[in-house]
Amino acid sequence: MRYSKYTIFLKVVELESFSKTADFYKYSQSAVTQIVKSLEAELQMTLLKRSHAGVCLTSDGEQLIPYIWELAMAEERMWEKAGEITGMDRGLIRIGVFSSIACHYLPGVMKEFRKLYPGIDFELHTGDYSKIEQWIAEGLVDFGFLIRPVRTDYDTIDIMTDEMLAVLPEKHPMTEKTEIPLKAFEDESVILLQEGGNQEIEEHFRKNKIAPHISYYSGDDYAVMSMVENELGIGILSELVMKRCDYHIVTRSLKPELHREIVIAVKNEKNASVAVKKFLQFVRKRENP
Repeated sequence: MRYSKYTIFLKVVELESFSKTADFYKYSQSAVTQIVKSLEAELQMTLLKRSHAGVCLTSDGEQLIPYIWELAMAEERMWEKAGEITGMDRGLIRIGVFSSIACHYLPGVMKEFRKLYPGIDFELHTGDYSKIEQWIAEGLVDFGFLIRPVRTDYDTIDIMTDEMLAVLPEKHPMTEKTEIPLKAFEDESVILLQEGGNQEIEEHFRKNKIAPHISYYSGDDYAVMSMVENELGIGILSELVMKRCDYHIVTRSLKPELHREIVIAVKNEKNASVAVKKFLQFVRKRENP
């Protein structure tokens, strides 16, 4: 895959690091540094501040970043069009994902898609719902996976309905129940994902006038599973993320039940690159045959 100097510069800004960017693209750090220096020389200005803490944009860089992003997208579309003309499909698709989709849904879809379009590569950005929505709005990803409701001005593709489940230690007394009432979360130590990754859960509590006894927050689904296994509390996780679970824990439906509607959200599908349009068409046919 050919990466332009603009794309590499944007990745340095995103990761705030030359070394992390070099690792991401499997380049040497000196090569990434030289690419940025050449861009600064071409523009006759300093775009990045360097320090031991990392790198960040200068005031000049902040003013130019929207134009650099437009150049990166235009160059990417040029190469995609050239590939389309020559019959060699190629391109790069940037996707915002949360962990359960990244682990248990997207790899299989990517595998199927690459059988048809082996020249199209993927770049995954993992974060919580709020981060992904921000990345879509700022154009840092081509599209992202979100939970309904989403902005009405976004194009969306329905992916799946995913049940949210109570997660209990194996020997917890409530494992004898088939459903766990929300009221129980007021009396138990509760472990939830950090804010930004649990908005549908907190809204479910508010809607049912439940004040859960939250003892721990975690930024990782699997950390929640481990904490529950070690009897630090009970949690709520999605059915999707519980696939291939090796922890000694038990899941039960909530009462009342809670489901999340997972969608792909695109800022403007009509303006998407050729590669992105091909992928979205592929997913749409796959999920809605």
